[in-house]
Amino acid sequence: MTSAFAGDPAVAAPPWRRIELPELGPIEVRDSGPLHGSGNGSADEPTILLLHGWTTSTDLNWCRTYEPLARWRDGQIRIVTWDHRAHGARGLRTGTTALIDDLADDTAAIAGALGIERAIVVGYSMGGAVAQATWRRHPDLVAGLVLGATAARFGVGGRQRRDFTLMDRGIGPARLLESVGCSALAWRAVRWFGDRHAGRAATDDASFDDWAWSETRSGVLSRVLAVGHDLGGFDATDWLCEVDVPHAVLVCNDDDIVPTVRQRELVDALPAPFVYEMATDHAACVLRPDLFIPALTAALDEVTAAR
Repeated sequence: MTSAFAGDPAVAAPPWRRIELPELGPIEVRDSGPLHGSGNGSADEPTILLLHGWTTSTDLNWCRTYEPLARWRDGQIRIVTWDHRAHGARGLRTGTTALIDDLADDTAAIAGALGIERAIVVGYSMGGAVAQATWRRHPDLVAGLVLGATAARFGVGGRQRRDFTLMDRGIGPARLLESVGCSALAWRAVRWFGDRHAGRAATDDASFDDWAWSETRSGVLSRVLAVGHDLGGFDATDWLCEVDVPHAVLVCNDDDIVPTVRQRELVDALPAPFVYEMATDHAACVLRPDLFIPALTAALDEVTAAR
C-alpha cells in the first residue's frame, strides 16, 4: 500500500452501495459484489465481512487492508464492510439503542439484505466483540471468525473500569452539546482527553492524520460513547468454549488499548484457535500493515481451509 491516502484514502476499496434494512432504513455499505452470481460464502468464493473498531470508520480501520485483501485468493472473494451504528459518516442513525448486540444484529441484517447466507467475520478491536456476538446471536451466518486486537472481556482492571465509567458519564454532556449544534466541541474534548491519557496514533503523513480525525469525528459522539460503555460490560468468557466454526486470533503483543493479557485470555477461552502474534501495538491495522496484512491473510487461509 502507498501512503498517499489524502487524495484517495480508501485505495482499492469496494464500491459503496445503498441497501434498505427492515425497521432501520437505508444504509450505505462497501460491497465488492458476488462472484459468478453467488456470494453465499462457498469454499471457492468466500465472503468476508469486515467489522471495524470503536470510534473509527470502516475506511479508517481497513484503508491499509482493502488493496492486499482484494488480491487474496486472486480476488476470488466478496468483501463487505460498513460504518457501525453511530460511527463514521454512514453508520446507521436510526434505532433506539447503540449496544454491541445491536451491532451484531445489524451485521446479520446487512448480510440478509445482500443475500449473504454464510461469511467469515473479521473483527478488529471492538469489531472483534461484535464478531463474537454475531456468532452467538446469528450462528447460521458465521462460517468462521478472525479476531484481531480484541478480547473476550473489556472492563477489567482499574484503568479500563475508569475509562468505561468516563464514557458513561460523557454521554449526557455530549448529547447536550449535540442538541445545540456543538458536536465539534464535544469531539475536541474527547481528542484532548485521548491524547493526554492514551497518546495519539499518528503517522508521518499530516494529511492522512487530518483525514483520520475527520473520519473519527464524523460519528455521533453520544451514541459512540454509549457503544463504548456497553463494550465495557461485554464478557464472552462463559460461552466462547462453544464456538464451533474455524477461528483465528491476531494478537498485538505490545498493546495498551486492549491489553495484550486480555488478548491472550481470548486465545485461552476459545476451543482451537489459530494464533498469530504481531510485534506491534493496537494501531497495527493502520500503522503496521507490514505485520498486520500477512497475519490476516494467513489467518484467513487457515480459517477458509478448515471450514
